[in-house]
Formats: sequence, structure tokens, C-alpha cells
Amino acid sequence: MFDFDFIALVVAIVAFFFARKARNEVRILRARLDALEGAPPVVATTWSATDTPPLAPRQPTAAPVTPPPSTSPSPSSPQQPSPPPVAAPAIPAVASTPRVTETVKKPETPLPAAPRPSFEERIGTRWVVWVGGLTLALGGLFMVRYSIEAGLLGPEVRVLLGGLFALALLAVGEFARRKESLSSIAPLPIANIPAILTAAGTAVAFATIYAAYALYDFLVPGTAFVLLGIVAMATMAAALLHGPALAGLGLVGAFVTPMLVSSGKPDYWALYIYLAFVSAAAFALARMRMWRWLVLTTIAFTTFWTLPGLESGPAMIAPHVFHVIACFVLASLMVVCGFMYGPTAEPGRIEGISSAALGTSLFGATMIVLASRHADLAMIAFALLVAGTLFVAWYAQAATAAVAAAAGFVAAVFLLWAIQGNPDLLVLPGGPLPGIGMSPIEGSVTTHLVSAAVFGLGFGILGFLAQGRAVSAIIPVIWAACATFVPIALLIALYARIAHLDRSIPFAILAVVIAAGFAAATELLSKREQRPGLAISTALFATGALGAMALALTFALEKGWLTIALALMTLGTAWISMQRPIPFLRWLAAILAAIVCARMADEPRVVGDLVGTTPIFNWLLWGYGVPAASFWGAAVLMRRRGDDAPLRMVESAAILFTVLLVFLEIRHYVNGGDVYRFNSDLVEIALQVCSALAMAIGLERLRIRSGSVIHNAGALLLTLYSGLATLGGLLFIANPNIWRIDVGGPVFNLLLLGYALPAVLTLLLSYAVAGRRKPAYANTIAAGALLLALTYVTFEIRRIYHGPVFSNARVLDAEQYTLSVAWLVFGVVLLAAGLIFSSQRARLASAVVIGLTVLKAFLVDMSSLTGVWRALSFMCLGLVLVAIGYLYQRILFSRRKTQATPVEETQ
Repeated sequence: MFDFDFIALVVAIVAFFFARKARNEVRILRARLDALEGAPPVVATTWSATDTPPLAPRQPTAAPVTPPPSTSPSPSSPQQPSPPPVAAPAIPAVASTPRVTETVKKPETPLPAAPRPSFEERIGTRWVVWVGGLTLALGGLFMVRYSIEAGLLGPEVRVLLGGLFALALLAVGEFARRKESLSSIAPLPIANIPAILTAAGTAVAFATIYAAYALYDFLVPGTAFVLLGIVAMATMAAALLHGPALAGLGLVGAFVTPMLVSSGKPDYWALYIYLAFVSAAAFALARMRMWRWLVLTTIAFTTFWTLPGLESGPAMIAPHVFHVIACFVLASLMVVCGFMYGPTAEPGRIEGISSAALGTSLFGATMIVLASRHADLAMIAFALLVAGTLFVAWYAQAATAAVAAAAGFVAAVFLLWAIQGNPDLLVLPGGPLPGIGMSPIEGSVTTHLVSAAVFGLGFGILGFLAQGRAVSAIIPVIWAACATFVPIALLIALYARIAHLDRSIPFAILAVVIAAGFAAATELLSKREQRPGLAISTALFATGALGAMALALTFALEKGWLTIALALMTLGTAWISMQRPIPFLRWLAAILAAIVCARMADEPRVVGDLVGTTPIFNWLLWGYGVPAASFWGAAVLMRRRGDDAPLRMVESAAILFTVLLVFLEIRHYVNGGDVYRFNSDLVEIALQVCSALAMAIGLERLRIRSGSVIHNAGALLLTLYSGLATLGGLLFIANPNIWRIDVGGPVFNLLLLGYALPAVLTLLLSYAVAGRRKPAYANTIAAGALLLALTYVTFEIRRIYHGPVFSNARVLDAEQYTLSVAWLVFGVVLLAAGLIFSSQRARLASAVVIGLTVLKAFLVDMSSLTGVWRALSFMCLGLVLVAIGYLYQRILFSRRKTQATPVEETQ
């Protein structure tokens, strides 16, 4: 008995809340009727977000004010009808009848706002009614419970009394509805007493039937199912008279009934036939009253009931197929705006409920296909629903969004089929092994090939023909996007399943045919007069042509060409964006560049071990060089239309691929084709530093003209990398003075590559940024150049004295003297360059070098040199210092004084 009490209590509470919602509906309707009294009727043309049903003109509660008859009527007055108050503004005022003039002006004055009900009014007109409805339901429950506890009534009598009590509540509710005028006080929004009584009666009826079935076993499952369905349908029918609260209660009851009544062997045919009738009733009721929430709730329940039993085997496919087709047909007939019996549609507007009603049926069909492992019946049903979606959306533009959903589901079905397929069965010699069934090529693959051809042609042809049929741009754009997306997605899925991503000339030819079709569509659309969305659609077809051509190259050539094809597609898309300035195309180019970058992250060698060992001219050159050139070309084209996020993405990809091309080619050359080698030597680090410095110089020059933040950031990052590689690599990891490294010949050796050339490039970089960046930045780079140059001079002296390997070699006296002389000569050369080119930075560098030489003379030479070498060292140093002083006095400062004298004389 506890179960019966609990169920009845829950149902009664639910009924109470539904009745409470009716109060809000009644208040809104009464307020609108008062405000629109005398106005034309409101006609709903689409599924409104406010769930407002179409209203008829309300009958006035009082007689309208009419002008009194004139005391001296003119001969023509009997033929003149009295003007109605509603049409008063269209009738001119008569001077002899001032009351008529007053009637004419009355509708122009705003209606006074209805006063807010007081606390007493709320209690007396609303809360008492709500509590009364809940009390009625609970009263019946408590009476039955008392009779059970006292042993007065048996189970049969309890069920009978529950049914009678439900009928009584329904009868009283109907009687109150017919006498509703007794309590219809317009200014006072009151609770809907008939709706509350009817809701309580249906709740008791539900509880009584369910108790007779679940608690007392008076009813078999079939009978209980039918009775509960009848109550639910009757409740929804009563909603036409009592409002949306009963509709919600009946809908929930109808869709929950199959869960309440269960059996050991479920009959899905009976279930889905029942749900078809329930859905039809719900859609019809929602259409008549224009209840948006009722449509959405019905769609949600029908989609939910598609999921049970999907894994029950092939025997369950047919009833599930019937269910999704029935829901699709019902939604098309009564929900889709502008189609058959649906609401009137607004031209050029996509309506969400219309598209969702079709899209959910497509989702259910997709789930059936996937759960049945692409069974033939499921594929046929799926194809029929896709075709139906295209048909409905062709005539009802409100459902155009369902076309995009259909395109996505088609792609998902075929791509998952390609992933889930067993490729071994397709390549076994002599066909499948005995006993495993039909050949996949003759069965599943053939079915999917035919289906893919139908889908591709359907979306492609209709997407082309849909251009110019709508007054808004979004509708033809959706059709064009689906027309280009579906054939390419299907082509990729079939290629992956049948050709196993290997080279396939037939698929390449098919891709060329598709590209030709898209190109023809582009050419035809470009010659038409401008219509909404035509430019975007033309660009989409052109992009589809480029994509198909890229796939053709991929199918016909090796796997590495996919990267090249996508990169070339980026360039092509950028070129199309110049012809058709559409923001979407710029983003498409950026997305393609990002895909290529992601592809390289998976396998930097492009083609794996097939990259080869040939220096420079290997797959790295094609795999990185062609994309880099494509990205640079795309960036140049896109910059003509402005600087935005897509352009910066493409520019970043261009710089990235250029750097990767250079660095990977260096690793490939140095390591004999092994780009994954962990260790690095002096040659590799030196080449990377030199190339990074050269690219930084190029980007510094380029950013001056372009003003691109990406070029600026790229130059900074490459400069930073060069500095870190110099300090950590050239001066430590690959330092020949620390590690045993053979530097080669006496002059043309690795020291030139590792220190002299980087010093020159660093100096050029410092001049490239001078005056265009902060002085500290340029001076830091110049200091790096000076450090590399001194290191080269030092290591070259050691190479002369100790041979190609000089690590850990003792410094000789002659070597110390030679180092001092070489540093002095280097300082003098810097000073001469500073004087000739008027470069203060060169003179400062000279001062640093000479200062280091002086420190070396006093700190190193004085303690380590002996005999004539010490004397010669200090003598040379002194002569050089005196010569430097003379040069400063006689040349530099004398020149400055000469330049300053005329200025002083003029002053």
C-alpha cells in the first residue's frame, strides 16, 4: 500500500504544478485580450518563443459607446450606419455630434495599466484554488488509505472508487468550464479552476489504472497499456479546452506509460505504433495552439524512445526504422513552417524547431545504421530520410538547417564505416575465406558505393540549383557548403576504406571529375547577376574544386603529397579570397595551414624512412619547401586585404616551415639522413646559427615594409635562438678548445664556419636593427659579434700552433705573444674601420679589444712570458697605444674641431 500512496501523491503534486502554470497562461491571455480588445485578431506565422496561441477577437463585456440619435435628423441620416468604435479613426468627426468625436479619439488614448492584485486578492482568488486542487487529490488518497487500514474496502472496491473519484473530478471540471463565465472577472487574473479540477481528475485516473496493474494485478500489460494511453490522449485533447497545463500532463503520461507497463518480451512494433499516434496527437495539438514547448518536448521524447533496443539484433531494425520514419513524416506534415500543414513561414528565415524536428529523426536513423553495422535496411531508411530532408527543405526554407545536419550525419556514417571496416577482408587473395559470408566488396562496399554516389549527386546538384532561390544569404550558403562538403567527405571515406590510403589512380580520376564539376559550377555562378549569398556560394564551389584537385594529387601520388596538396590549396584559397573578398575564405586558408602544421607534427620526415639520404634534394625539400613557398604566397595575397588573425596564422606557418626546412635539411645533411639523431656537433650547430642569423636579418628587413607583428616576433625569436645556440652550443657543447674536435686545415676549417661567419652575420644583424629597435638591443647583438670574432682569432692562433685538435694543449710563450699581437691588430683594424666609416660602435669595440689586450699583457703575459717574448709583448703594446692616441688626436678630434669652428664663427 505504501507504493500506491507514494505514486498517487507524486502524481497529485505534478498535477498541482501543471495547474499552477495554467494561472500564468490565463493571466497573459486575459491581459492581451484586454489590451487588444477591438483590434484585429493576432495570427501566428511561425513557432513563437512566447508560446502564444492564435487569438480570436474577444467579445466585449459591455456595449460599445455609440452616438445617440440626432433630435433633428437630416434626410440622409437614416441611410448612414452608426460608426463602429473599432473603425472610428477611419470616420471623420461630425461637428454637430460631439459624442461621436469623443468616441473617435478614445482608442488613441493608452489603456490604463491594470492594478496589481493585493495580498488578499491573491489568497482569495489563487492560492485557495491551488491548495483546493491539491487537497482534492490528496483527499482521495487519504480516504482510500483509511479504508485499507480499517479493513473496510477490498482491492477491487478501492480501484473502483478511485476510478469513480477521477470521473467525478473530470465531470466537475467540465461543468466548471462551461460555467466559467460566473468567475470571469477581467481585471482580476484568477486561477483556472476547471483546468485544476481536470488535472486532478486525470492524475487520479493515471494512479488508479497503474495501481490496478502494478499493485493488484487486475489488468494484464496490454490492457493497462491501452487504458493509460487512452487517458493520456484524452488529457491532451482536453488541453484544447483547458490550456497548456493539461497538454503537458497528458504528454508526459503518454510517453511515460511504456516505462510503467513492461513485459518479459517487449513488442517494439506495438510500442512504436502507439508512439506514432501519441506523436501525431501532440504535434496536432501543438499546431492548433502554436505551443512551441509542446513540439520540443515531443521531439525529445520521440528521440529518447529511439535508443532502447538498438543492440537487440537484426530483428529490431524494422520497428526502429518505422519509428524514425513515422516521426519524420509527422514532423514534416505538422511542424515544419511553410510545408503542408505547418505554420506559415517567414520568407528567407531559418526556423529552429522546423530544422530540429527533421534533424532529430536523422539522428535516430544514424544511430540505427551505426548500431546495426550498416545493415541494408538501415542504410535504405537512412537514405530515404536524407532524401526526404532535402525535399522538405527545398520547398520549406525554414528547415534549411536540417540540410546541414543531414550532410554531417552522412559524413559521419561513411567515415565511421571506413574506420570500423576490416581492411584485411578486402585484400585477401581469392576473396573471403570459406564460411565467413558474403564478400565485403560485393555486399557492404557495393551498397555504400551506390549510396555515396546518390548522396554526392543529390547534395551537389541541389546545392547548385538552390542558388538564387532565397531572399537571404544564409540559405544558399548552407546549400553550397553542403554541396561541396558531402562529395569530398564521401570520397575520403571511400578512399580510406577501399584503397587503404594507398596510391589509387581510379580515386584520383574520380576526384578530378568532382573538381571539374565544382569548377563548372563556379564558372556558371560567377556569370549570374548578384543575388544574396551568391558570392559566398561561388567561393565555396571554387574552394571545393581546389580541395578535390588536392585530393586527386594525394590519391595519384605518394602519401607525402597530401601535405603539398593541402599547402597548395591554402595558396589557391588565398587567391580566391582576392577574387571574392569573403572573410570565410581567409579563415579557410588559415585552417588549411594549421592542418598542414598538425600533419608535420605527426611525422616530421613527411614520408618516414623514404625521405632518402641525398643531401638537399630529398623529400624534406618538397615536403617543407613547397608548403613554405605556398604559405608565403598566400600571406602576400592576403595582406592586400588587411592584417587580421587568418593572415597572421598563415604568416606564422610560412616562417615555421621555412625554419623547419632549413634546420631539418641541416640535420639530414650532417647526420647522413637521420633527422632523429640526438647528438649535435660543431658543423650542425654552426650551420643552424648561421641560418638563423640570416633568416633573422631577412625578417628584420621584411618587417620594416610589412609592419607585421608576426615578422617582428619571428625576427626576435630567431635572434634569441641564435644567442642561446652560440652560448650553449658554439662556446660550450661544440667548443674545440674544451672537447676533442678536429677543426680541419689551417685556414679553411670549421673555425671559419663556426665562429667567423656567425660573427659577420651577427654584425650585419646589429646594423639591421640599429635605429629601428632600442639601442640596448642592437648593442647586445654587436657585443655578440665581437665575442665571436675574438673567439675565432684566438682559436685560429691555437690551430696554427697545435694542429687541428688543440683541446687541453698547453699555451706556449710564442703563442701568448702571438695572441697579444693578433688582438692588438684586431683592435687597430676596428679602430680604422670606425674612423673611416665614422662608426662610434666600431671605435667602442676597438677600445674593448685593446683594453682586453692591456689586461692580458699585465695579468697574463707578465707572469707567463719570459725573456725576449715578454719584452717584445710590452714594446708592441706600447707602440700600438701611442699610435692609437696619435690617431685620436690628429684625425678624429681634429676633424670634429674643424667641423665645429664654422658654427662658432657664425654664432
